[in-house]
Amino acid sequence: MSLRRSSDRFLCRSCTRKFGHQRRRQFASLTALSSASTSSSSVYDVVCVGGGPAGLSLLTALRANPVTAGLRLALIEAQDLSRIRSYAPTPDQFANRCSSLTPSSVRFLDQIGAWAHLRRERVQSYQGMKVWDGVTGASINFDLPPGMMQRTDMGSTIAYMVENNNLTAGLLRRLEELGGVDVFESACVGSIDYGTSGGAESEGPNFSQWPAVQLAGPARGTTLLARLLVGADGANSPVRAFSDIPTRGWDYERHGVVATMLLEEGTDSPSCNAHRVAYQRFLPTGPVALLPLPGHYATLVWSTTPERAAILKSLAPADFVSMVNAAFRLRPVDLTFLHGMSGGFQDDIRWRLSSEDPARSAPSLMVGVQPHSVASFPLKLRHADTYIAERVALIGDAAHTVHPLAGQGLNLGQGDVESLSKTIAYAVQHGQDLGVRTSLESYPAERYIANHVLMGVCDKLHKLYAVESGPLVPLRSLGLRAVDVFRPLKNLLMSQAADSGRGI
Repeated sequence: MSLRRSSDRFLCRSCTRKFGHQRRRQFASLTALSSASTSSSSVYDVVCVGGGPAGLSLLTALRANPVTAGLRLALIEAQDLSRIRSYAPTPDQFANRCSSLTPSSVRFLDQIGAWAHLRRERVQSYQGMKVWDGVTGASINFDLPPGMMQRTDMGSTIAYMVENNNLTAGLLRRLEELGGVDVFESACVGSIDYGTSGGAESEGPNFSQWPAVQLAGPARGTTLLARLLVGADGANSPVRAFSDIPTRGWDYERHGVVATMLLEEGTDSPSCNAHRVAYQRFLPTGPVALLPLPGHYATLVWSTTPERAAILKSLAPADFVSMVNAAFRLRPVDLTFLHGMSGGFQDDIRWRLSSEDPARSAPSLMVGVQPHSVASFPLKLRHADTYIAERVALIGDAAHTVHPLAGQGLNLGQGDVESLSKTIAYAVQHGQDLGVRTSLESYPAERYIANHVLMGVCDKLHKLYAVESGPLVPLRSLGLRAVDVFRPLKNLLMSQAADSGRGI
């Protein structure tokens, strides 16, 4: 008799078919009973709180998969999505919140049909990264050999710069194209509790262990019952709080300053279409990075102290541009002196730059900053103890927040979505209750360690390069130079970065 493995037991094919039919009948019976005991519109298989990239990607993946396309899905989003639907930016204006998508993330977005819905003229690939120590000058240049580059219709690349608004709008367009999701926008989560039992005399199902989300705002009075409640609701996740999942981590006492920069034209510019390059310099106060956007634009992410972040945001545009140019070229002691000035130091910076040796790793000079694009946000590390509870799953920032020095926060979230969507599809395909912990366990088993390792690497790099003196400084420079000349190790690191968040 032919055997196959099902639900950790060996069953003959006839028994497996019988078991599957029984589970499907139970599922259909529960769905039918729900309409008798409560409004059918309030009972869902999956309710996702949060309409950012992680939440939209999950719902799109579930709708795009024939196995899970028949599930009843709902999205709860606090914002009015009409702004995202009407996303129509001007060609010479770029948002200051951008993400670097790895080829693995792009492949997943393409699989669920969302990648084609992005405004591709606003997506920029890059083929190299230059990283160097701001104290010693030791550097490493990452450029993938042809055999390792990800081939797409955009050419060979190691990553893509995408505005977060562009990604969200593309996902929303794809989700609305698929249809089948009840969207509660401009709706905040008022409270989350458990549903009620049908009672001893009721023939209705027992929802006492199902999360019941009560909405506030325009949808006040609406309650959604969820077979599985997914928290894609950010670092201060109400879903995580409801499930009593603790988090561990710390504040870095650093702020990330972001801005959209205009670079001078030139063949060596990271904005040159022939060769796009990302730049990152490690300073004692935190790394400063410049990543390419279409045209002669680039996005800046500068990790620094809250005091210096406030100074940078207060500068006149010309002074801000001069300070950013200095951050990629001058010594840390010079930067400390300049931050102590109130502004008007363009001539001083030009003089200091003229007396310095040209920084071989530095990008082309910046000549402007997009108006109103300078902003900042606090940097933290947080990791939930687990990603699941009974009938609850966490994805994206609700599960983890990471230092932006490696630009992998959104990629970790996309890895979560890909894993959780596969976990749900397996449960549906095998007649399991997709919300119970035993059906969800493969998701954290696949994702938790992979995320934890990458978060740990980012944290240790931040702390390592915050040291300005002592034996660690020459040792880290020696290690950086060794990796730069040892091509096999550098290739391994680049392949891991290109596949970041998909396992270790």
